[in-house]
Amino acid sequence: MAKPFSSTGAVTAVGHRGDPYRLRENTLPSIRSALARGADAVEIDVRVTRDGVPVLLHDATLERLWGHDRRLERLDHRELLELTRGQVPTLREALLAAGAHRVMVDLPGATDTSVRRIVGVVRECGAGERAYYCAGAGAMLQVRAADPSAEIALTWTTLAPPRATLLEAVKPRWLNYRFGLVSRELTDRAHRDGLLVSVWTPDTKRSMRRLIARGVDSITTNRIDALHSLLTNSPTSDVS
Repeated sequence: MAKPFSSTGAVTAVGHRGDPYRLRENTLPSIRSALARGADAVEIDVRVTRDGVPVLLHDATLERLWGHDRRLERLDHRELLELTRGQVPTLREALLAAGAHRVMVDLPGATDTSVRRIVGVVRECGAGERAYYCAGAGAMLQVRAADPSAEIALTWTTLAPPRATLLEAVKPRWLNYRFGLVSRELTDRAHRDGLLVSVWTPDTKRSMRRLIARGVDSITTNRIDALHSLLTNSPTSDVS
């Protein structure tokens, strides 16, 4: 089984949408902050504007983050920039901001067209070795069709393991679980099957420590500073 890409040689630390407790999620300052605070990788959410530009946004609309009840899929990139004062970055800009670091590309609202465009931009940026993709089975099958060599973290939301036929079709490197589902038995089973286990999104050191003890390979968190501290200091540090 291939080793995860952790700077500590243990668990990979992934900043969830950058560093969202300090800076607005899915923005360039948030990405840079997560990396400065010890992230091995950043997770970003990518959707596509009406005119086909992949940009960073988790929600289908601008309402929660930007105060506009407008659907992204109905906006051209120029309109998006005007509504958000230019603060929603493109995927291309995010890959550049991440430098040599890994980028976990989540694909909410994926369609065949949007996935092909997103995978195409990753290729155009020469980031195929740095980027890997996460989402449910449908989106990951679309990624596999668009790029047979893509690294995939299959998001899985039940305790029942994925069927062998699905694993054969998707060919994931990772299984990506909500952290509350993960037990030592689950990680041991995945490792026996040659898969790495990533989890999202524990935000206390207590939860992080428990997951590390259960053998996870990667943790995606909103508190990248807490995770980095836990991984680089004594395991007996205070729980917060």
